[in-house]
Amino acid sequence: MTFRPETLALTVLLGVLTALGPLATDMYLPSLPALTEGFGATPAQGQLTLSAFLVGFASTQIFYGPLSDRYGRKVMLLAGLVVFAIGSLLCAFAPSLPVLIAARVLQAIGASGPIVLARAVARDLYSGRRAGQELARMATIMGLVPMVAPLAGALIALWFGWRGTFVASAGLGVVLIVMVALRLPETRPDSDAPSTPLGMLRVFARLIRDRVFLVYTALVCMSYSGIFTFISVSSFILQGVYGLTPMLFGAAFGFCSFAYILGTIAGRRVAGRLGIDAGIALGIILMAAGGFLMIVAVQADFGGVYAVIAASAIFFAGNGSSLPQAMAGTLMPFPGSAGAASSLMGVCQMVSAALVGIAVAALLDFNLFDHRAMPLAVGFSALGFSAIAIYWIGSPVRKAARAGEI
Repeated sequence: MTFRPETLALTVLLGVLTALGPLATDMYLPSLPALTEGFGATPAQGQLTLSAFLVGFASTQIFYGPLSDRYGRKVMLLAGLVVFAIGSLLCAFAPSLPVLIAARVLQAIGASGPIVLARAVARDLYSGRRAGQELARMATIMGLVPMVAPLAGALIALWFGWRGTFVASAGLGVVLIVMVALRLPETRPDSDAPSTPLGMLRVFARLIRDRVFLVYTALVCMSYSGIFTFISVSSFILQGVYGLTPMLFGAAFGFCSFAYILGTIAGRRVAGRLGIDAGIALGIILMAAGGFLMIVAVQADFGGVYAVIAASAIFFAGNGSSLPQAMAGTLMPFPGSAGAASSLMGVCQMVSAALVGIAVAALLDFNLFDHRAMPLAVGFSALGFSAIAIYWIGSPVRKAARAGEI
């Protein structure tokens, strides 16, 4: 019996599929030092297992969506999950670090499909405000991953060694294969989506020229870049500048993740009553406020690390409100090509996040400010106020989209 729309079981399944990529990384991070030492490698060489995963994850999202528009969500989901499970097993039994790095790429190729396709399934089943609410619920589940996965990974590594974390990932992949095969309905609407590379390029070209897609995708990029910026530099600032221990840094990260979850709940409720644009507005205002308050606190040397963490939490709460609703706005106008829209949106958010993360990290390296925490504050503030500007400039496009004019 398949899961029906509007059920918690279906939402949980889609949420876990969305979180599969971050879960595969967050769960093995606690055992990264032991893994590196076990292969007799340097920390920089060990980090390649993370970098390789990110490259594979970002570069292959673009293919799953268009293929799912043509051949169906379910078959492409199963294909991605099979690749993920095989890649995870190869990671678990890798005899050398180069083999592990290659296996991590394969694992990432498999994990990149579910995050794209779970969003497409949500768009197939729901529309308007309800789609924003569903994506927010999925984001709530995804927000739990940074809080739960590192602890689970640490316990598995303690009991079974670092290879056990990859066996657990493979086991999760097998469970999801069974659940998708037996319980997930095929949701793709009737479509004559192209299957050739040239045809896919034409679909992407049409999306890039669409003003609604551009406005909402830009808002997605601003929100997602904030998450990646924090991941990129927060450990250097909170531990290197303010002296937090790894345990306290993990607690601070978990606190911000909890704020993100609260933001998804608030955004879902606001969007349910007033529409997805209201959820986005609430979120980007909180993002800008968090960035501005961090600048003030750092410049005035007020509150120390507590002020930085509190301002980050405000930013993350805004992120949780705006990101799922902006994703819903991106996917709404394209029922026949939701997979392609989800793929292209995913690539845009990954590329923009990487560029912003590199820029903020460069500001940290070049030490252009009097205080080493200022690059994070400037990055948050720039993203928040840029999102407000995009929201305001795109008002005519958003209004026309709500009215069904475009």
